[in-house]
Amino acid sequence: MRGLITSVAAGFSLLFAAPAAADPILLSDTNVGESFTIDFNGFVDGNVIVDGLGAQLTLTLTSIVGDVYNFAYSMTNTSDTDGGVDARVSSFAFNTDPDISGATSTGTYNFTNIDSNYPNQIGTVDVCFQAANTGSCAGNRGGVYGGDTGTGTLSLSFDSALSSLTLDDFFVRYQSVTGAGDITSASGSQVSTSTSSGNEVPEPNMMILFGLAALMIFAGTRRRRAVKPLAGRIAYS
Repeated sequence: MRGLITSVAAGFSLLFAAPAAADPILLSDTNVGESFTIDFNGFVDGNVIVDGLGAQLTLTLTSIVGDVYNFAYSMTNTSDTDGGVDARVSSFAFNTDPDISGATSTGTYNFTNIDSNYPNQIGTVDVCFQAANTGSCAGNRGGVYGGDTGTGTLSLSFDSALSSLTLDDFFVRYQSVTGAGDITSASGSQVSTSTSSGNEVPEPNMMILFGLAALMIFAGTRRRRAVKPLAGRIAYS
């Protein structure tokens, strides 16, 4: 029994040894109608977390027409207004694989930029969607305040029809921040992703770790079963 417990503990320690990472979203024609929800934190200076800032983006793949992927989106500002922290979510951004060739949008975030710099040491993003036409992902006006939701549609164009599309590295921009000391603007990065079924998107590295943990647990169980009959023979000899 002790050996089994040790194997289980070792397996789960391996599972949780690696830091959790938010996962890419892989899309093809089989995902039309499916929704993906991305949760964001808030940070400044590259990695300093700002407590109370938060946002949630939901993307629904509505259709694929030739080389164009069409989505409906909703952006909710989940900042802790009850705790006194508020901000505007003025834009959101992500990267695509393969590279995007064009983008359009409607609704709350009805302006787009391609290959533009995102602040707080994020660097160049493939595409961003803004609430105001400022010509840059870094400088934005308008957006969604704490507790509110903005909606619309967006389309991503590519040089040719795709067999699949990967969306990754999601970010948001907070401006007019209040209740967080002297911080007036910040960014947010993707901390979790779930599907319309409420299941977390499986990360390849995490799936490998789950498999290794299961193998360690199974090996510990097999070893315990193999040793037990031998112990019994010794006891009665």
